[in-house]
Amino acid sequence: MKELLQILKPGEHDWRIATKLDPKKIPAHVAIIMDGNGRWAKQRNLPRIIGHKAGVSAVRTTVETCAQLGIEALTLYAFSVENWKRPRHEIDGLWRLLAVYLRRELATLIENDIQLVAIGRLESLPGSIQTELQSVMTRTAGNRGMRLNLAINYGGRTELIDAVNSILENAKLEGNLDALEITEEAISSHLYTAGLKDPDLLIRTSGEMRVSNFLLWQIAYSELYVTETLWPDFSRTNLLEAIFDYQNRERRFGGLARNAVVSADTPGLSLDEELFPLPLA
Repeated sequence: MKELLQILKPGEHDWRIATKLDPKKIPAHVAIIMDGNGRWAKQRNLPRIIGHKAGVSAVRTTVETCAQLGIEALTLYAFSVENWKRPRHEIDGLWRLLAVYLRRELATLIENDIQLVAIGRLESLPGSIQTELQSVMTRTAGNRGMRLNLAINYGGRTELIDAVNSILENAKLEGNLDALEITEEAISSHLYTAGLKDPDLLIRTSGEMRVSNFLLWQIAYSELYVTETLWPDFSRTNLLEAIFDYQNRERRFGGLARNAVVSADTPGLSLDEELFPLPLA
């Protein structure tokens, strides 16, 4: 948080938002559905791949700002298992952009102590992309700052399938299949994000009101923030506004608000009558 304030100019809009943030309530894990690259390009009568290229700048800004805020983990939805349905030339262009991003940003990741981890069914990616990803993951593995997760060839349902299959495979190897019990803890420990806190905040750009098969298990109690801003236009200001909004919510995780009082002592009423009053005659 201090690092961000040091680079902002006092009085400017981002500085005013940042000074309103509570350093003790910065989300530990932020996840983002980066949506709207194609629409951004269409609005400008440009090829879709130009929209994806413009989105790389938003990735860089978001990664830098999250690291400066002291966020522990950032998970970006880069390519879904459903995205293979897109035209071949667009997919090939995405792989070229990813390769360029990985090469160009490696020095920045190392300089800022950021660890990059790719999550998803990586074995289905082109061999050259697997090599690029593995190289960057290996060279940043020792970094202890923010963890940057790139969800590539990722799907929430396939992640759960892979987790359960992994549990079954381990049980077979250990000879414990007959006594196997599937628990929440077992599933969590076999997800691609095993060991990470679940996202506190899920941001979706472009205004679409759906989670698109992203981190289905992990976002059970995440706060959702949807902005109409298309991903290439997503700025530091947008991110700070999302975090400010997050900090002004009360997270109850299925419980009651902190100031809520439930009493069964109301004269003449049972607790059931308090909760489900009879209609007036």
